[in-house]
Amino acid sequence: MTRIRTAVVIATALVVGVAPASLGGATALAAPTHVTGVAGASAGTVVQEGGPLVVPSGEEGPVTTRVKVAQYGATSERLQARLLLPSIEYAAGDEDHSFDTTITATCAVNGGAFQPCPWGSGDWGSVAVLPTTTTVNDLTYDIRLDASSSARKYGTVTATLEVLSEEGVVHARGPVSFTFVQGTPEAYLRTTVLARDKAGVLWQYPSSGHADKPLRGRKRIGGGWNVYTSLTTLTYRTAAGEGDLVARDKDGVLWYYEGSGNPDAPFKPRVRVGGGWNTYTAITGRDRGLVARDKTGVLWQYAPTHRDDSVIFYPRRMVGGGWNAYTAITGQGAGHSAVARDTSGVLWTYGYGYAPSGGPYGPRVKVGGGWNAYNALAWTQKLGGETYNELLARDGNGYLWLYKTVYRDDVSIPTTRKQIGYGWGIYDAIL
Repeated sequence: MTRIRTAVVIATALVVGVAPASLGGATALAAPTHVTGVAGASAGTVVQEGGPLVVPSGEEGPVTTRVKVAQYGATSERLQARLLLPSIEYAAGDEDHSFDTTITATCAVNGGAFQPCPWGSGDWGSVAVLPTTTTVNDLTYDIRLDASSSARKYGTVTATLEVLSEEGVVHARGPVSFTFVQGTPEAYLRTTVLARDKAGVLWQYPSSGHADKPLRGRKRIGGGWNVYTSLTTLTYRTAAGEGDLVARDKDGVLWYYEGSGNPDAPFKPRVRVGGGWNTYTAITGRDRGLVARDKTGVLWQYAPTHRDDSVIFYPRRMVGGGWNAYTAITGQGAGHSAVARDTSGVLWTYGYGYAPSGGPYGPRVKVGGGWNAYNALAWTQKLGGETYNELLARDGNGYLWLYKTVYRDDVSIPTTRKQIGYGWGIYDAIL
């Protein structure tokens, strides 16, 4: 397997600092060539208490390891410590992850206050500069790390802690290890499922980021949503309160709800899009826009304008007829695929449409029969933690199922299912 070396992208908690000039500066730290104790004594020892520090990669927050340094030939001079984190080796194909990994470090010495550990770069990879101290006794360093979710791929990394004099004489050197493990992805990387109950209350289920139990407990968004006869996702929703939707009221007026970025109140006040939408018997999302089927079975596409005003969509464009053959049409608000169930219960999937078709979808692909067992279908993204687009399906007993998908020939195809909930019969809309 091809291996590629890269330095971790690392940030400090508060500021980006520069290593002292005696250590070579933040961008050009020379490798030490000697390890020397004071007055010819042996170099000191470095002991990490408790072994490698397990660092959850995600939103769990920082964890701390304690390192004790015993100096042989103690000195009263001013001492500087640095942590040398080697370049990381990873398999070819993971290169893109190196740009979104952040490891934040703060450090303390001899029980003092934590402060940012500025990072620089050197021949080994990344270098963190620890607080200076003046001591004649043994030293204790507390090193606190907080890692983003993509850091989990680094596994166990052994760094080197060095304690140096102002002249660059190394008084102690030894290993400090970190094991990065999968944690809970940050809120902006986790999706949500929305559900409206029969009293008109809209609820939000944030995803957990873990495949074994993908949904967390529900949170109330608000009441009054039973004024709408259709709810449609426009974009990818996140547990950080991002994601847009549109809603059609009983008078046929379409309203736009922009994501607020507040997970407790995820939508901004609604904006009127326009009237006349009661002509459609089905409305669903497609790549930030909509497709809508009218009463004669003709499908229309509303492409997004991407404008920051009330003009959400371009004028509609006819796709084609014959869509009354389906009892359910469900598209991806943040993608290009759609599934459609026909009257006999066969599910078909549609992928991206290329010229000369000219439409939003390419030729349909048969998924299989038996889908009349479900009374609600909705797309979601990475809910099970394995595939990007997944399909939710609720059966007549109120059980919620999650279908993994495979992406083949520009089409998302639902495959194996897993039950992820029960009691979902209380809802009249799931998205």
